[in-house]
Amino acid sequence: MEKQTVNASQESIWTRIFHSNWFIYILISPLFLVLFAYVVYPFYQTFTQSFAGDEPFLHYKKFFNLASPANLEALWTSIYISIISVLCCAIVGVTMAFLLERYNFPGRRILSILVLVPMALPPLVGVLSFSFLYGDSGIFPRIFQHLFGLDHVPFSLKGIWGVIVVHTFTMYTYFYLTASAAIKGLDPALEEAATSLGAGRIRVWTKVILPMLTPSIVASSLLVFMISMASYTAPLMFGVERTMTMQIYLSRTNGNLEMAATQSMILSFVSITFLVMMRWYQNRRNYQNLSKGISVHRSEVSSKKIKIAATIASFIGTLILILPILVLILISFSVDGAWKTQILPTDYTLDHYMALFTDERTWRPIWNSIQMGIVATFGNIIFGVAAAYAMVRLNFKGKTLLDILIMVPWALPGTVVAVNLIAAFSTENIFAFNQVLIGTFWILPLAYFIRHLPLVFRSTSASLVQLDQSIEEASRGLGANWWYTFRRIVIPLTFTGILAGTLLALVQSFGEFVASILIYSTSTIPLSVAIFQKLYAFKFGTACAYGVLQICLILVVLIISEKLSKGSAGTAI
Repeated sequence: MEKQTVNASQESIWTRIFHSNWFIYILISPLFLVLFAYVVYPFYQTFTQSFAGDEPFLHYKKFFNLASPANLEALWTSIYISIISVLCCAIVGVTMAFLLERYNFPGRRILSILVLVPMALPPLVGVLSFSFLYGDSGIFPRIFQHLFGLDHVPFSLKGIWGVIVVHTFTMYTYFYLTASAAIKGLDPALEEAATSLGAGRIRVWTKVILPMLTPSIVASSLLVFMISMASYTAPLMFGVERTMTMQIYLSRTNGNLEMAATQSMILSFVSITFLVMMRWYQNRRNYQNLSKGISVHRSEVSSKKIKIAATIASFIGTLILILPILVLILISFSVDGAWKTQILPTDYTLDHYMALFTDERTWRPIWNSIQMGIVATFGNIIFGVAAAYAMVRLNFKGKTLLDILIMVPWALPGTVVAVNLIAAFSTENIFAFNQVLIGTFWILPLAYFIRHLPLVFRSTSASLVQLDQSIEEASRGLGANWWYTFRRIVIPLTFTGILAGTLLALVQSFGEFVASILIYSTSTIPLSVAIFQKLYAFKFGTACAYGVLQICLILVVLIISEKLSKGSAGTAI
């Protein structure tokens, strides 16, 4: 009896807490604290560092000095590459989604499987494979040189357009996934109605289909733009020396921290401006599909000529998609230093794969990436889900501020995140528990956590918006407290969205390179940096073996995502 009284008393206390007007602020205060400590404070430190020195605006004057235009050229080149990359990825991704979702043609089945292959290629590994295939010393240029007896290779992938080609191949899947999901829910009757009213195919596309795809296109555009602005390896490999990321890296490695901070602030301004513009465009009009959910019917291609063309195009597409992985696998068995001027490697070995699991020095970067990715993703789950619930379900003062703070990491390239952390945590402070985080294990998971928090947040938010709030109200009406309802009702019903964002964040952590290259230490070197180091030591076999293993890790994650979320992983975008 006494025990029951105690339990009832405890339950009454918790009930009063849950129904208190202050409970909302108790719930969201850790969110604001974490975002302030690891997003706002580092950003502020970089901002103040950019004005350091005797003259406050000295470094900004140097940046915009026309007599020394390196920084301005880098800024323009980065913006140009990013905008063109967004356009190319959008054209390829949306077109592929429409063709594969709306038409049956020879080769569609295999293309629908292989179209997601680039998702298994981290940006660094994608650059590596394209360099081996189409670069100055690539396999295909050498084949044509040998066939025609030329003194020099007749073509090669290089310069700005080489970077754009690699970006398009490695990132069009973001558009494909979101557009594919949107097209599946688009009622064909809308297009039929427009056609019956006299609209041509182009007008149907511009007035019906594309407007309905606006939310997915905007989300994908933001992601591709940010990744392109932070691109480092592709410009380096294809001879584009002046990009913002390259300039920041050079300033950082040369010890010019004030100029690195200035360059980071300008890059942040450009990225945030693009974010604001895209959000404005998305909110300018509200396009909603009010149909009754009629399933999409795939049209059969009946024309013999079109079938032949589709077969040829499918074959070429299959080769383009699968060759980057095949060449990585091939070179991963080659002997380091043996492949020089030959079209293909001549000497092969299993030593690289043996070393992955037997040599502690070789295995260490793999284990580091797994550990740091899991730690960062665990933090993403806790705070991403909490932030999503607060934004969708709760009303409180500061809601707009929380939305902005969550979206800021979405707009910050990895280079800027790294510079911000360097500025904030190179010395002891309260947010680092009076420790210097730079050079420790924890700085890299912190960078991954900041960069990938919006992925879990957006995916969970999308699931919560679709969940009828009356279910939670019914649970609480039957006597369940908030925590029980959240744990037993909300989490299970939004599990698909949470899982999709979680796995995408984990995949991104495994492949993260741009932030890692600025803040890693010799004891915490991640897999992506190890690949980069082996590449520049001309140990191509070891670098490709690392790349194949990284692809395998990502494929395992994607397969789990597909099985558990039933194909809805694209909602994480």
